[in-house]
Amino acid sequence: MTWTALTGGTLVDGTGAAPAQGSLLMEGDHIAAIGVIEIPAAARQVDCIGLVVAPGFIDSHSHSDLQVLENRREKLAQGVTTEVVGNCGFSVFPARSDRTALHEFANGILCGGDDWGWPSAADYLCAARESARLVTVHSLAGHGTLCLAGASRERMLEACLEEGACGLSTGLMYAPGANVPFEELERLCRVVARHGKIYTTHMRDYSLGLLDAIEEQLELARRTGCRLQISHFQAAGARSWELQPVALERLERAREQGVDVAFDCYPYTRGSTVLTQLLPQASLEGGIHGLLERLARPVERRRIAAEMSSGMAHGWGDLFVAAAGTEANQRLVGMSLKRVAAERGCEPAEAVFDLLAEEQGRVNVLEINQSDGNLRQALAHPLSSIVSDGFYVRGRPHPRLYGAFAHLLGGVCREWGWLTIEKAVHKITEQPARRFGIERRGRLAAGYIADVTVFDPATVGSPATYENPCLPPTGIRHVYREGVKLI
Repeated sequence: MTWTALTGGTLVDGTGAAPAQGSLLMEGDHIAAIGVIEIPAAARQVDCIGLVVAPGFIDSHSHSDLQVLENRREKLAQGVTTEVVGNCGFSVFPARSDRTALHEFANGILCGGDDWGWPSAADYLCAARESARLVTVHSLAGHGTLCLAGASRERMLEACLEEGACGLSTGLMYAPGANVPFEELERLCRVVARHGKIYTTHMRDYSLGLLDAIEEQLELARRTGCRLQISHFQAAGARSWELQPVALERLERAREQGVDVAFDCYPYTRGSTVLTQLLPQASLEGGIHGLLERLARPVERRRIAAEMSSGMAHGWGDLFVAAAGTEANQRLVGMSLKRVAAERGCEPAEAVFDLLAEEQGRVNVLEINQSDGNLRQALAHPLSSIVSDGFYVRGRPHPRLYGAFAHLLGGVCREWGWLTIEKAVHKITEQPARRFGIERRGRLAAGYIADVTVFDPATVGSPATYENPCLPPTGIRHVYREGVKLI
């Protein structure tokens, strides 16, 4: 048995308790002792004086479903040892034998090709156990994927949960999930509640319709008793910023009344998504092919433009091209949609439609979503866990993919003073572990799995920016997963 002792560090155990000086002893894949302890003579000692010793970080809202199997290191470099994938209605299972529609639906978020998809949760989770060497993978069953699979959604969800999926996710701003009736969601949430698992939701609206979207999800939780997690909570777009405090009050009141509700958020004012999310989702019926057919009809084109523009809380100057597939449009990456329209001599809605046609729908955008005040309120709220919501693109990704957790500890905690280190660590370790039913992880305690991240509190941070997002973080000194040193 291998013994490793991390000696003399500042222990931040994940519970939110105040930091304490001491040592941590790992025996094989688990934690043997913590605090003021006797260290076996045979133990390998690692000097951690001046460093923080914390549980391995948990990214409970990730879209790296495919990249975890490739052992990409972007999350590990930040200290992440566990990821929850399958978010926002996008999961890589259950897939039909003809996966064309699934790839068209999900590749904008999952950054996949034309050769992925698993017939069952069991198959994917088995592949993750065999291939993912850098992080432990948990996956939700995505409602959008269930919709495309064709059989009874309730039976498929039941099977996914029995095979190890940690819950259900919905993406109610993305076709095909956007038009799902409340009654179907209620039936599915009853399945989730019966299994004691979690329901996470990318709600129908985060902008002008935020409050109605919140109420719909709270009503689902009240009726079914499911554990409800609001994904990437925010009031997106300046016209909606004043709604955030009201939305939080509603969540707090529901919690006081016995609804098991919480939320996650990422530590940036800008977000990232696919360009098609700006459209009324009914226009995506029939996939990209159906959309392009509608856009070819002038009357439909004008109707979609009017509906899109009337529902936007953003200005066109707040939306930036992040990724495009064709060589001809690479020069647009980093350019606002307002500028794209000006260069093309057309209205912004027309520029959006033309871009979607040129790229066959495969365009990603960066959005200026939040105010600093709203971001601080969400990050510090006791109901929030903090996540990356990162996903890969063929272009310029959001810097959260490379730096969310390091930025939280360096920018948010050390530089801005919005959170203490112990509270921040709690929000990325024990809090999400409990929320998602991840056992024996997320805490430094005897008997827990030896997932450990050691960082320098004076230098931890992320130099990644929106213009140069792929820079690695600083200050992450050691990362152990199941007792094996990976950094």
